[in-house]
Amino acid sequence: MIGASGFTGAEFLRLIAGHPQVELAFATADSHSGTAIDSLHPGLGPAYPGLTYTEWRRDLLEGVDAVVIALPHGVSQGIVPGIIDEVGLVVDLGADFRLRDQHTYERWYHESHTAPHLLDRFVYGLPELHRDALRSATAIAVPGCYPTAATLALHPLISAGLADPSRIVVDAVSGVSGAGRPPKPNTTFCTVDSDVVAYGLLDHRHTVEMEINLEASVLFTPHLVPMNRGILATCYAQPARSGLSTEELLATLDAAYGNEAFVSVTRGSPSTKATLGSNTAHVTARYDDRTGTVLAIAAIDNLGKGASGQALQCVNLALGLPEVVGLPLAGVTP
Repeated sequence: MIGASGFTGAEFLRLIAGHPQVELAFATADSHSGTAIDSLHPGLGPAYPGLTYTEWRRDLLEGVDAVVIALPHGVSQGIVPGIIDEVGLVVDLGADFRLRDQHTYERWYHESHTAPHLLDRFVYGLPELHRDALRSATAIAVPGCYPTAATLALHPLISAGLADPSRIVVDAVSGVSGAGRPPKPNTTFCTVDSDVVAYGLLDHRHTVEMEINLEASVLFTPHLVPMNRGILATCYAQPARSGLSTEELLATLDAAYGNEAFVSVTRGSPSTKATLGSNTAHVTARYDDRTGTVLAIAAIDNLGKGASGQALQCVNLALGLPEVVGLPLAGVTP
């Protein structure tokens, strides 16, 4: 794994520690080279006794079946060109290869893309939408956490012609781990504790993923809340036809996800606590006849189904392994 010292990297290491068919070959972290994994993430110590982070070198690829990259956006595009033809599978947890168009990337990320010729080689790693393509993928771009939640909540309703895609509103809250491990002034304990703040107003870069996935126009507002992990996305749409009911919306979600291991359709209100430590998304829907509004809600663990869990789900598919192996269905309680 390249970039294994951050929160998503640590979560991926935690998951594969219990995977019966995947073994860690190396864990790089250039800024922590030579540091014992358990000194940075003590909880991983029992699974990786004596293992230290190393600097990234191409010779580490020898004998490796898959490489997972967990680096800040903009970094992996400098590495992928040199390794994509050297290993059977590249899985990028960053944003560099999620969008198929160079100009769209540059518009939303406000920087040039240095490897645009590789964009069309990556499969978008949302199994519930692209499972067949993932089975034969050699390069996978894992979706953003917010788009995963919003897409799972809304996609079946839009596809069934129940929700109008022309004006979607997504309000979502995220735990602080979504901002990454490096300290930032806006993510210190004193800043985050007892506070809720909206950010990325009108132009958060995950908006474009939602619009592509849903073929919709989306107004997205994310919020940072004082918890470690979790995303709750509350989504609003106008009905695409008359005569809708909550029962029809829920039946549509049931039909879409009845055979999906990692999406649970609930009659209750999804909660982030219920998804903690799992790879399962909890979704529900309601129709408000009074205001004529479709309401869809999804909860996920942003480090699980929103990042590393989904990455491992994709790895399983691409390597021909059972899709669910090594991935927790149930959240941690209490």
